[in-house]
Amino acid sequence: MSGEPLHLRRASDRAIICDRLLLGESFMQRFMGLMGRASMNEGEGLYLPTSSIHMMFMRFPIDALFLSREGEDGRRTVVSVRPDLPTWRGMVMPVRGAEGVVEMPAGTLARLGLAVGDEVVFEAASGAQREISAE
Repeated sequence: MSGEPLHLRRASDRAIICDRLLLGESFMQRFMGLMGRASMNEGEGLYLPTSSIHMMFMRFPIDALFLSREGEDGRRTVVSVRPDLPTWRGMVMPVRGAEGVVEMPAGTLARLGLAVGDEVVFEAASGAQREISAE
């Protein structure tokens, strides 16, 4: 996973969604995702450049935040939210308009009130916006 610390913020109010966001950059990192982990801590997230995910071999439920392509202003639009995805049960089929997904601990979407249409930005820990390529 990326060694550079990243944050994910909601653009409208600058609320931190993930203060420790990892990037699934290599094929193996994307393939493994969160499989093999026992849990995620609040504030953690994993970004995968994909429009679908599965829950096979997952040991804990997650929330999934599907994001559009990055706009010229560095923002991405939330195109779908999938709260409390249960362990070991199926997959989320490709989401129209999604170029990536952030996997987070279950309950994050509800706690922050994230919804379709919200805009988010990736930032380096320093606060500078960070462009994330879809490869």
